[in-house]
Amino acid sequence: MTPTSGKAPRRPSTRTRPKRAAPAGAAIESRALPGSSKPHPALGVGVWALGRWTPEDEARTKATIARAYELGFRWFDTAEVYGNGRSERVLGEVLQRSAGAAPDAFVVSKVSWEHLRPSQVRASLINTLERLGRRSVDLYLVHAPDPRVPLAETMGALEALWKEGKVGAIGVSNFSVEELEAASRGLTEARLTVNQVRYNLFDRDEADPVREYCRSHEILLEAYTPLARGLLHGRYLDGRGVPAEVRKFAHRLFEPDRLPGILEKARALRALAREADVPLASIALHWLEKMGAAPVVGMSRPEHVDSNLAAWAVRPPDSLLDRADAIARGDRA
Repeated sequence: MTPTSGKAPRRPSTRTRPKRAAPAGAAIESRALPGSSKPHPALGVGVWALGRWTPEDEARTKATIARAYELGFRWFDTAEVYGNGRSERVLGEVLQRSAGAAPDAFVVSKVSWEHLRPSQVRASLINTLERLGRRSVDLYLVHAPDPRVPLAETMGALEALWKEGKVGAIGVSNFSVEELEAASRGLTEARLTVNQVRYNLFDRDEADPVREYCRSHEILLEAYTPLARGLLHGRYLDGRGVPAEVRKFAHRLFEPDRLPGILEKARALRALAREADVPLASIALHWLEKMGAAPVVGMSRPEHVDSNLAAWAVRPPDSLLDRADAIARGDRA
């Protein structure tokens, strides 16, 4: 639907302009998650960076979580290794202050790759629940595999916790097809529901090999770093330097041998977004949705909540997303 301007009619455009919406009016849909009694929101908030900042930074991030919940975000993703547990504690503190302790929140945490022995898995979850101030988590992920620990041991421990009601659903992160198969074999009654991987228009090495397997086995792909550390929000495209903290955790995006080509493609994507009159982040997030993935976006300021929600509210047409895909793959930059 195209807004009217009151001006004299012009020749119809051949381009479909997606409708914009105010952040507060943007609903975040949910989808059924096989193996879980609770639906999985389509867009989430990652609280990865908590625990490594100053008290002022932490207060700002608490305000961000509160703002996200207020505006309709329900999926919050954390892990025991984030800030050595501080991320979970801060998230729990904010949700406890929300109406009714936020019973409708979809809370995800992860057991560290260093704690995959059965006794360690149980201890990790007990500590996580204490920090979150909750009786259970809606989804519990193996953060990454440890080749020294048989997956059957880990998955058996997770299934026991699922049977006790402490875990709503079981998932993994950063798993290959072979590891997904081994993890699934380690479950007898529960099922594997999620594989969380690094995935965005520029980073596909982890997702591409597992995407079809996950689709055919009804395993949801959760996509972290969906905006490529800000590049797909338009950051660093006009000469602004990339902070050392971002470079440290940005995989290979900002390495000298890759960066010039990535920046060229990102600028071409920005030009495409401007041509279509949509936020660049709308293209990035809804491309992932089109690929069957659910993005979880890192946010550390309240204004990030508004900008990401505004981007989600604009759904570009598939033809535009296909053009963006071609640009990012280098077919035409």
